[in-house]
Amino acid sequence: MTGRWRGPGLPGRLGEPGPRTDRGRLLLVLLLAAAVTVFTATVPLLRGFFDLRVYYGTVHTWVHHGGRIYDYRVPGTAYGFTYPPFAAVAMLPLALLGRTAAIVVSLLVNLAALAVVLRVLAGPHLRRHGWYRWALCLCLLALFEPLRDTVSFGQVNLVLLALVLGDAWLLASGRGRWAGAGIGLAAAVKLTPALFVGLLLAGRRRAAGTATAVALSATALAVWADPAASRFYWTEALWDTGRVGRLDYVSNQSLQGVLARLGETGRPLWATAVLLTLCVWAWRGRRAVAAGDWAAAFALTGAAACLVSPITWVHHLVWLLPSFAVLVRAGHPRVAAALYAVLCTSVVWLWFDDASGLDGFLGGNLYTWISLGLLLGLPVGQSRAPRFPLARSTSATAPAPSPDSPATTAVPDQSESSSGATAAATGVADAAGREECGRSPSSEPTGSTRPSAAKPQSSRERASSYTVNPPPA
Repeated sequence: MTGRWRGPGLPGRLGEPGPRTDRGRLLLVLLLAAAVTVFTATVPLLRGFFDLRVYYGTVHTWVHHGGRIYDYRVPGTAYGFTYPPFAAVAMLPLALLGRTAAIVVSLLVNLAALAVVLRVLAGPHLRRHGWYRWALCLCLLALFEPLRDTVSFGQVNLVLLALVLGDAWLLASGRGRWAGAGIGLAAAVKLTPALFVGLLLAGRRRAAGTATAVALSATALAVWADPAASRFYWTEALWDTGRVGRLDYVSNQSLQGVLARLGETGRPLWATAVLLTLCVWAWRGRRAVAAGDWAAAFALTGAAACLVSPITWVHHLVWLLPSFAVLVRAGHPRVAAALYAVLCTSVVWLWFDDASGLDGFLGGNLYTWISLGLLLGLPVGQSRAPRFPLARSTSATAPAPSPDSPATTAVPDQSESSSGATAAATGVADAAGREECGRSPSSEPTGSTRPSAAKPQSSRERASSYTVNPPPA
């Protein structure tokens, strides 16, 4: 089966907003950038790179002090490393850096990952739209709560999203030999990206095999590096959600978070909700794959992963970004803009202290309802926007006929050669659209912009008390 990655890009017929001159546009962009900077620095309290402190302290304690990966705690808190052991192996370069250098590297890595995500989602539209529109787009992205919290926490969500979408680009560009490796690495760092392997099985089994092999190899490497840590994680830490944070904490915008805030902590009810969600995902994802709409298939998988993960902090919702791109592509920019705006407001934190009652049920879980709505209603197989693969199309520009080489006219019976050219450029794009919202236990119990003095990840005082040489565990 062949398919295309129908990159959504930006709306093509929107009038140029704002000033008409370059000087006026530059002034507007500078004013917006200044406003966004003030907003992100004051309204949502900065997170003090709390998650990066967890990674940094864990690696330094492990490498330089002979400590154990899962025994480390950020000074003054009860929170430590919660990812699979391979994540610690992948973060070993932090052992060579100081704390300030680690922050700089985190910012640069996240910016590079965001560039990859935009490249895959926007495709050829990157060049079609000039600096002005892209500057406005970056300002809007900076307001997106999951994105700004990912950067402020020093989280790895954007990197994992880039790895998953990188596989989409490999498949769409005809470089399918190593497709699946990005998903495999992401699944070895966090568990929920493994849901994308199921999507690969629907149309790219070789890529699914590659993803599985890479994930298993990375896990085996971690076993070799630290057998005791691997044994502890897979037998104990994995099953202890209390290491991550409270299930009923308002930042947990998963199905289990909703149930926990209702006082329903029994696993049978949650397992039933997860099973139903996965059935909907399998049904809608299969339709997307059958239509060759891998962009929608990836977006659906990301939304499903956010819902079924036991804990989905707000910053994990960066996996919803492809869904907004699909909505724009399908001709629903207003719907995308409305949902995106809600996810910029930090509205769920109005119910930080009390999520009871109907208003708490609806408002305190609003991000969960958005994820569920995207899973149920995201357009699949739409063709209102022009299709274009990430790979360079073989039919992009036909050379003008010359006297020595007269033009030929294609007739309907010549479908074999035409389909061959199309397959060469886009046939491998079937698997190109899987994306993940995958989430595995985070290393802190929040992910929001709601300040809370009692929470270490919201405390600048505790952040400043961290030292370069953490005490041995």
